[in-house]
Amino acid sequence: MKYLARLAGLAVALAAVFGPHLAEAAEVRVVSGLGLCYLPMIIAKESRLIEKHAAALGVPDVKVTYTRLTSGPAITDALISGNADIAMAGTSVMLNLWDKTVKFAPVKGMMAICDSPIYFNTIDPAITSIKDFKPSDRIAMASGKGTQHALILEMATAQAFGFDQRSKFDTLAITMSHPDGVAALLSGGAGAKTHVTTVPFIQMELANPNVRTILSSYEVTGGPNTLITAYANDKWRADNPKLYDATYAALTEAMGLIAADKTAAAQAFKRFDTSKLSVAEIVAILNDSNMMTFSPTPRKVMLFAEYMHKTGLLKNSPASWKDVFFSNVHDLPGD
Repeated sequence: MKYLARLAGLAVALAAVFGPHLAEAAEVRVVSGLGLCYLPMIIAKESRLIEKHAAALGVPDVKVTYTRLTSGPAITDALISGNADIAMAGTSVMLNLWDKTVKFAPVKGMMAICDSPIYFNTIDPAITSIKDFKPSDRIAMASGKGTQHALILEMATAQAFGFDQRSKFDTLAITMSHPDGVAALLSGGAGAKTHVTTVPFIQMELANPNVRTILSSYEVTGGPNTLITAYANDKWRADNPKLYDATYAALTEAMGLIAADKTAAAQAFKRFDTSKLSVAEIVAILNDSNMMTFSPTPRKVMLFAEYMHKTGLLKNSPASWKDVFFSNVHDLPGD
């Protein structure tokens, strides 16, 4: 709840941060989380795709700054404080911010980035399903209440025990970055014996024969869902339409480059990230559509929005996924 309260307070600052109309900026500042899900931005940065598309639209010499942070709330804070123009984080993080800003300075999705599952991995032999968690157990996740990892835990708990019991395991969750969660699990469960995580951290953990997966978010949502979205403030988009369009075009092109040459994409990730996975292991992940798909099309956004509204996490209920995304993706077959 601390995160949601901070989000409500910070949202008020948006109107001040995004003040009177200015000339189009000469810089695009992007902030994201950690992991392979952000590969399109890594490719766009390394290949200078945003700069290329901006120049083609008549905005030369654009500076692109890319910063990676460890949690959705930290990413949102960077956007709200005016230290970033475009943020990339979980779908639920974007929905929370849309809800808090829709009345006065709306933040909306630019595009989906990645469809990828959230896995619940454990090193505790006594835990074989979500029903086995005890009050003494701890579940590590990158951030808490209102984030996609926490929502999957709640939704899975509701499916297992009934909607009224959805918060049964909320108090077991502890905040831990993905790398720290991997370290905790591989050390034998120091701090937490279950880690809620995403690729490539899933594969790092499952390389240990003592680690097992007890739940995937795709089981909870009934199929692939968008894990990561890119989003921006409507004022920045209005003031910088060419930079907005250039960034969207660059990320879409990057997705095509990944599909065309997964080995080159894996090598780029290795140059950018300290992952212990080999290029071959990363290519294997990229080749598995059940593990990772890059697409601008939003998937199952309304499933999360409806659940969040039903539980009071969203005060406003979007009538359609298009309400929370800008018009550049409205022609795509999202849901």
